[in-house]
Amino acid sequence: MARLPRFVLAGQPHFIVQQGHNGQPIVADDVDRQALIALLRDAAVTHRVDVHAWALLPDRLLLLATPRAEAGGLSRMMQTLGRRYVVQFNRRHGRTGTLFDGRFRLALIEAEQWLIDTMRFIERGAEAASGEMAGAEGQGWSSAAHHLGRLVDPLVSDAPAFWALGNTPFEREAAWRRLLDLPLPADRVAALIAAARRGQPLGSREFIAALQVIDAERSLTSRPRGRPRKTVATA
Repeated sequence: MARLPRFVLAGQPHFIVQQGHNGQPIVADDVDRQALIALLRDAAVTHRVDVHAWALLPDRLLLLATPRAEAGGLSRMMQTLGRRYVVQFNRRHGRTGTLFDGRFRLALIEAEQWLIDTMRFIERGAEAASGEMAGAEGQGWSSAAHHLGRLVDPLVSDAPAFWALGNTPFEREAAWRRLLDLPLPADRVAALIAAARRGQPLGSREFIAALQVIDAERSLTSRPRGRPRKTVATA
C-alpha cells in the first residue's frame, strides 16, 4: 500500500524534526552551521514558509514553521535545504552518500494549545545541547537569541502567539526569558515527540475532529496497542 503523504495544512504551524542518518552528526563545526542556516533561510523565502523557531543540534534540526500559501511549500523547503546542504557538506568533508535520515518527521500543531510550548521545547533543547545551562542564560544555535532580544534573526517570523506575550519588545523578551527558565512538563515533551514520530496532529479533541473531517482517509489519533477489546453482550 502506498504511503499517505504527510498531513500538512497551509496557514497552520508544524513541528519538524530532521535527523542525521543513523544518528550521525549533520554539522561538524560553525562553518557547517552557518551554511545550513543560510540555506534554510533562502529555502524558506523561496517556498514561502514562515519559520517561527529553530534549533540546530549536532545530530538534528528542529523547526516550528508555517507554510503560507501552499501546504507543499513545507516539503519543498526541506527538500531544497537537504539537496543543497548535503552537496556542500560532502564536498567540504570529502565524503559521499546520504546525510539525513530519510523523510523528516512532522506534526501539525494547534497554535493556541501548543505553539508556545513547542517553541520552548526547541530553544531549550538547543541550549542544553550546546553544553550551557538550560534556560534563558544559554543560547546555543537557535532562535532563542532573537526571542530574547539579543539580535534580529532574519530567518525568524514571529508567530501571533509570541507577540501576545507582551505589548512591547521588552515585555515579550522578559516573558520569554521567564518561560525558557521553566522546564517543560514531561508529559508535554512526550506528546510532542510522539506526534512528530507518528506524523499525527497535536491539539485538543475539537481541533483533531475538525482535521479529521478534512482528511477522512487516515486516522489522526493513535489507536491503543494490542487487539481490540471484546464487547460482551448484555440482556
